[in-house]
Amino acid sequence: MRFVSTRNNKEQVSFSQAILHCIAPDGGLYVPAYTENLSPWIMYMDNTTSFSSIAGSLTSALIKEEFSPIICEAIASKAFPFSPKIKKIDERLYIMELYHGPTGTNKDFGVSYLASCLEHILLMQERQAIVLAVTEGDTGSCIAAAFREKKHLKSVLLYSKGSMRGFKDSDCVWNGGNIYPVEVDGDIEACYKLARAIYSDTTLVEKYGLTLANTVNIGRLLPHSFLYMYAFSQLKNQEYGDLYYTLPATNYGNLVAGLYSWKFSLPVNGFVTNSTPSVIVDPFGECSILDSMVPLSLRGPSDPVNPSNIERLEEVFTTNPAVLKGLVYPANVTETEQREAFQKLFVDYNEFVDPLTAKAYAASLKRNALTSEDDGVTLLLAGDHPGFYTDTLKHWCGEEPTLPPELKEICRPITPEKRIGCDKDSLIAILEEIK
Repeated sequence: MRFVSTRNNKEQVSFSQAILHCIAPDGGLYVPAYTENLSPWIMYMDNTTSFSSIAGSLTSALIKEEFSPIICEAIASKAFPFSPKIKKIDERLYIMELYHGPTGTNKDFGVSYLASCLEHILLMQERQAIVLAVTEGDTGSCIAAAFREKKHLKSVLLYSKGSMRGFKDSDCVWNGGNIYPVEVDGDIEACYKLARAIYSDTTLVEKYGLTLANTVNIGRLLPHSFLYMYAFSQLKNQEYGDLYYTLPATNYGNLVAGLYSWKFSLPVNGFVTNSTPSVIVDPFGECSILDSMVPLSLRGPSDPVNPSNIERLEEVFTTNPAVLKGLVYPANVTETEQREAFQKLFVDYNEFVDPLTAKAYAASLKRNALTSEDDGVTLLLAGDHPGFYTDTLKHWCGEEPTLPPELKEICRPITPEKRIGCDKDSLIAILEEIK
């Protein structure tokens, strides 16, 4: 598979180039250059096929020009010692729990896969790479877990003041690990500003071999398409009606990944999500993207450190205009409806979900006329372990979910050993130290 920028579909790059040099020179985001027909692989899979096997087979099918099947299987097996879990809630509702990875969040799937891909590529190219990431804990814990024991990868994690958590002492560079956690004397916006200053300097990006571990990097986004294929393989011999995937909007990474699974020939009836200021429900009840009113030529470069995948959504809709109205179904959701949707899951099914998943379920309830047609089935994607949100959920239902001991540990505050001010030179000194 080859990739192009959302702002230039003429210049193709390889998968390795797209994930190592993940910031397109024109300020766009890398997307698949063409549609792949993976139906022979998809239809072969069933409920006996493991997630790791699906990921290995589809990796081989997508990037067979670059990697042998053996390497593709190795990438997947190293990335995924964990798997989603699908639960049947009632006759028309399933939940796919995406928080059974090492740090209890759906981000584990993308970060672990990206780390495995990068490690194999860097090994073959005999080089090193550094990820510079901003985190208040969750992304940092994902990176620390995924990068552990990787020989060719290092990461500098920028924490806002007082937010450091999510890694072990042995992960740190000064203890023989490959993570350099540093507290920035400022809030999260100060961290973003500092990281942008580095990534906007192409000389520094090239000198230190910098790449990204957020969804700007297509290698972080692509494995989330495997989740939909896994769900289909598990349900295809049990359910014969329409299947609708329901998910929170967040930065649209999971929605874009779902649309890529459709482009890769997965049978899909639709995606239901909550509307946002950017992706709205128009007066006719159909999906509309307000950002599309601004031409790409008039936009600034994509934000490398706090990404949105709106441009990737637009690219899918531009090349397949019917998708906008025929596959994506947003719904306006209020805070009250979000809370009531959570309470319905808790009271009717004794299920805890995180607040964003509750918002997605509220959108599904408002789109019930669509999803219930022709014996339709809803698959709700639950992104994070609900135990991370005990205060909110206890307020909503009077009870709180239990957080497993290993996840409690990554929530433990850590006293920083390294601190810097909000200045570029101090951060460059760290990059120089670990390169």
